[in-house]
Amino acid sequence: MSGAAEGAPPAPVLSLSRAREDRLWAVVAAIGRKTRIAEIHASRAAADADRSWREQQVRAYASFLRGSGMPLPNYSVSAIRRADLPRSWRPLPALGFLRGQFI
Repeated sequence: MSGAAEGAPPAPVLSLSRAREDRLWAVVAAIGRKTRIAEIHASRAAADADRSWREQQVRAYASFLRGSGMPLPNYSVSAIRRADLPRSWRPLPALGFLRGQFI
C-alpha cells in the first residue's frame, strides 16, 4: 500500500441522478380521447419547437385532412419521467397518423 494514498483526501461522491436526468419533455399528440407520445426531448425549449413544427405541418395539410374525414390532432408539451415511457415507444411522424396507426 502506498503511503501517499492513505493520506490523500477521499474523492467526492458523485450524484448519479444529476448525471442522468430523469425528467424529459414529451410532445403529446391527442385525437379525441386517444393520446400518444409523439417525441421526447431533454429540454422544454426543444419540445416547444417540435410542437410548433408539428402544428405547422398539420395546418399545411388541414384541408386535405378535413376532406378525407381525418380528425386533426392536438399537440401539447408535458413533463414525463423516463420510467413512464412505454417500452415499445417509437417516435410519431408529424403526419404519421395518416397511415391509420395513430395508437
